[in-house]
Amino acid sequence: MTDQTRYLLSEADLPKFWYNVNADMPVPPAPVLNPMTLEPVTPDFLGVLFPMELILQEISAERYIQIPEEVREIYKLYRPTPLHRARRLEKTLGTTAHIYYKYEGASPAGSHKPNTAIAQAFYNKAAGTKALTTETGAGQWGSALSMAGKFFDIAVEVYMVKVSYNQKPYRRLLMETFGAQVFASPTDRTQYGRSVLAEDPNSPGSLGIAISEAVEVAATSGGAKKYSLGSVLNHVLMHQSVIGEEALKQMDMAGEYPDVVLGCVGGGSNFAGIAYPFLRENLRNGKRTRLVAVEPDATPSLTKGIYTFDYGDTAKMAPIVKMHTLGHNFVPPPIHAGGLRYHGMAPSVSALFDAGHIQAVAVPQLATFDAAVTFAQSEGIVPAPESAHAVRAAIDEALDAKAKGEKRIILFNLSGHGNFDMAAYQAYFSGKLEDYAYPKEAVEAALHQLPQVNLPA
Repeated sequence: MTDQTRYLLSEADLPKFWYNVNADMPVPPAPVLNPMTLEPVTPDFLGVLFPMELILQEISAERYIQIPEEVREIYKLYRPTPLHRARRLEKTLGTTAHIYYKYEGASPAGSHKPNTAIAQAFYNKAAGTKALTTETGAGQWGSALSMAGKFFDIAVEVYMVKVSYNQKPYRRLLMETFGAQVFASPTDRTQYGRSVLAEDPNSPGSLGIAISEAVEVAATSGGAKKYSLGSVLNHVLMHQSVIGEEALKQMDMAGEYPDVVLGCVGGGSNFAGIAYPFLRENLRNGKRTRLVAVEPDATPSLTKGIYTFDYGDTAKMAPIVKMHTLGHNFVPPPIHAGGLRYHGMAPSVSALFDAGHIQAVAVPQLATFDAAVTFAQSEGIVPAPESAHAVRAAIDEALDAKAKGEKRIILFNLSGHGNFDMAAYQAYFSGKLEDYAYPKEAVEAALHQLPQVNLPA
């Protein structure tokens, strides 16, 4: 065993295929439903929002989907990303565990999000799309799609959750640097946005509301604009699998294999990106790695949510999917992990959690920032508030291993840096942040707002 700290792949090691978990799902997929008819969606309905190639990827049962060479060429701007052994953090904690992290903050946009943004922009350009609409919370997704849109000469309109728009002005400026238009959601640009503002002029917004606005703009554009989503859907999670595929090779370089793989979760994309290739190894090759999704106490869709059919957005315009949900009317508290404030969870992540193939934990905001500061002071990287949830869980795993005297191999996805999130750290250092645990009663109340789905057995 050497004292190596970074494990680097060459461009020749860049994955040539995305891994599609649909091929190995141990539970049958639930249908995606039309929000107006409550019947299974048709390609015509989805075609209003997405190009056909992405629709086909969404429903594909092929285990591997070839990555277009045009996409791989842009990936080479930052991929393969490095795997780090967190030796200084291990020393700080005095742990017997070995901690590794896959650093997706190495991308130009500062997070894992370009892995799917580049792919979606490519397929939309090939289909003749003139503009993309999307939502963003913390701004990581909006930044990535803005960059990808510029690379493929597609205009991008971003509906940014208002509380994040105000908290993170530099994220907005980064999107505008890439040529995107950015609007604080809810806006007066859409029928749904105007209805929200009429009811609550001071609405802080939510990802569900921002999705509704972006979907409305695309759906009423006569085909000129398509909608692009940064998480939740299968094709998005599949594009992120390059993270885990690279990590498998890098852990082999390190001569170790993880006992536990961790990732923060809002909609599920960066967790699935690192975890699903390891899930494949569990299901097909007898590995026994624990896969743990880490969410905020304030938006605990897996640990407190209901597993049922729900709308993907607040206005009931997006497709209905079966997922762990806090209710589509959920308006989150203004925690600083803006990218994790979604009411639901990816259907595949939800199904795997329900069947016991992955685990989930919820962590409080203050402990998460405490872990982020410990990590930054040890490893020199300031984590994004979202990514800090995975840091918190990794530290907890390492301390648990220390208490039990175990040599535990821990791998987590450091999904983005926090260089544009210093206002959140300022609030933490000044004592302005509070813990907030979403009450179970609020989840139960959401039951009354769910779609009444009656599918034939």
